[in-house]
Order: sequence, then structure tokens, then C-alpha cells
Amino acid sequence: MTDSILTYVGIAVAVLVVVGGVVLGLVRGRGGAERDLEAPERGDAPGTPGPADADLAPDGAIGTIEHPGEVVEEEPPAPAPAPTTTVPTVETPEAPAGRLHRLRARLARSNTAIGRGLLALLAGGKLDDAAWEEVEDTLLAADLGVAATTELVDALRTRVAVEGVADEAAVRRLLREELLALVDPSMDRSLADERVGDRPACILVVGVNGTGKTTTVGKLARVLVAEDKDVVLGAADTFRAAAADQLETWGGRVGVPTVRSDRDGADPASVAFDAVKAAAELEADVVIVDTAGRLQNKTGLMDELGKVKRVIEKQSPVDEVLLVLDATTGQNGMKQAEVFAQVVGITGIVLTKLDGTAKGGIVVAVQRALGVPVKLVGLGEGPDDLAPFDAEAFVDAIID
Repeated sequence: MTDSILTYVGIAVAVLVVVGGVVLGLVRGRGGAERDLEAPERGDAPGTPGPADADLAPDGAIGTIEHPGEVVEEEPPAPAPAPTTTVPTVETPEAPAGRLHRLRARLARSNTAIGRGLLALLAGGKLDDAAWEEVEDTLLAADLGVAATTELVDALRTRVAVEGVADEAAVRRLLREELLALVDPSMDRSLADERVGDRPACILVVGVNGTGKTTTVGKLARVLVAEDKDVVLGAADTFRAAAADQLETWGGRVGVPTVRSDRDGADPASVAFDAVKAAAELEADVVIVDTAGRLQNKTGLMDELGKVKRVIEKQSPVDEVLLVLDATTGQNGMKQAEVFAQVVGITGIVLTKLDGTAKGGIVVAVQRALGVPVKLVGLGEGPDDLAPFDAEAFVDAIID
């Protein structure tokens, strides 16, 4: 009996030991899992593999083991896109040789009143004193000027009387010859745009406000580029905020550099000096210096213009001084021209807006007042509507 009891007790103890071991194992397993969740030892986040989980992909790259026995390769980063640059389009200006011929129709339309009026009077068949007075009035209205008008009428009266001219064709021939003599095709209208020794030619452009001076400088650059000249622009108009930007835009269109100040109101003489210096360093053919527009009766501003020229001449002679005149101003332009000529010594005239006036006689008047030729004329607002002046083409446009 006693042996039976001991046997049952031994069995019970053995069962308890086994159950206790199972329970202890379960508790330990749960605690380890909790520790893995709370404080991962091999990764930066739960479920993130650490270095021990890394393996080599077949090509030697390091991959990530997501599932046992499977290696997933990481995709290489996409290459950075190549930087894109926009190459500015450089325009090819129209050759200046044929510009005045192309624009002759515009000039003829604007000056038709002169030609038609004179031809009608001269070919009328009865040229008495009253008729000649009408001829004079027509020429004066065209801004030819009193002295030039008197000279032309006297020459025409003499030739009509001597040659007995009666038909329109003969009158047209006489009128063309006398007008051409007044415009004077013998005047040297070439520009100083060639290198002089080891330095670039220097062109200074001056004028009053509103004549289109800066635009003219930009168009002149196009004329010279079309003739294969290396050009540098100087933005010495430092008082008008947009002047330097405007000039730089004109130059950029034909690949011409512009020397300018980085601030408004800078000393214009200093900018002009720097432009001439830069042109010499770049071995350019010509430098064109734009200046601020100024009224001829403002003594201080005119003195400043004289200073600009003197400062340039410390480094290089000024080979050309072009005065930009608005053809529509008529005889008022004569006063402007005379003052500028006294201050900086004008060598040539640029007449703008000649297509917008019937007063083509301004060409003769300004040449006589200054003793210098009209070298360029503006006949429109297009970028290539600045043309070298041709005396014969101009007279023909009036007569025809």
C-alpha cells in the first residue's frame, strides 16, 4: 500500500516538473520577442535589417534580404540631368549697300509734295514772277533754307531762259541737276570705321533728347557688323535708366559687347573712357560711344559733353562725331546743330525720321549750316532702316 502511494507521488512530481518547464519556455520566448520589438539590435526600425542581413548580390552589389533565400538588388540612382544652356541667336544684319535703294519708295512718298509741286510749276508753260514766287514758297516749305532756295531759283530761271525749256522731261532734268548740286555729291560721306594703326576708330554720337540717338547707335552697330567690322559699344548715357539696357539689347542681337556702368548716374566720361580702353584690349575695329541727350541751351550739360570728349582723347583721338537730328524738327534743328558743333566739333549728321516728313530740304540746310555732310539717314523703325546717305538716290526719290 505504501509502495503504491509513493509511486503515485513520483508520477505527480514528474508531471509538475514537465508542465513547469513548458510554461517557463513559453514565458522566455514571449519576453525575447518583446525585447526584439522594443529594441531592435540590427536595424534602425522594427523589421529593418541591419548589417548582418546584408548580402552580396550576384553582381557584387549589396542587396537587401527581404525573404529567406531571396536577394533584392537596390536600383542605382538615376543620373543627374545634363545642364541645359540657351545659346543666344545672333542676327545677320542686311548689307547696307542696297538699303537706300530698298527704302527709296518710302522717301519718295514722303517728299512727293516737293517734286510734284515744282514740276507742276516749272512745266506749266508760263513762268512769270508769280510762278517763280510759288517755286520759292514750295522750296522754303520743304526746309531748304532761304539762301539755298534763292540760289536754286536763280539758277533755274537762268537756265530756263537760256535753254528755252518747255516740256516736262527737260524741266525734270534741270531740276534734278540743280538739286543735286545743292545736295553736293562730292562731299565725303564715309564713316571713320577702320582701325587707325594699332587702335580702334572712335565714334562719338551726340544729340538732343528724343531724336532716337540710342536706337541710332544700335542700328549703326548693325551697319558696321554687316560690313564685317568688330564693334564695341559704350553706354555713356548714364542718366536715363533704360539707356544702357536698351543699348546692350541692340548689341546682343548682333553679338556686339557693350561697356556700361553697374549703377545709374555714373560719370559718363568714365564709362566712355572704359569703353575705348576695352575696345583697344579687344582689338576691335571701332568703338561707338552713346551719350545722354541734352538740350543745346543747357550750358552745364553741354560742358559735360565737352568733358566726355576730352576724357576720351586722353586715351584715343575721337575720329568721328555724329550729330543725330530729327528731320521733322525742320529749321529748329539748325540751332541745335550749331551749338553741338561749337562744343564737340561735328563731323557728320544722322537724319532720323526722314520718311515721316515732306521737308527733305533739311538735308541741304544742315549741310550748309555746318559745312559737314549728312552721312546716314533713318527711313523707318525696322532694325535695318538706317542707311548710308546717297545724294543721287535722295534727289531721284524727290523728283521721281
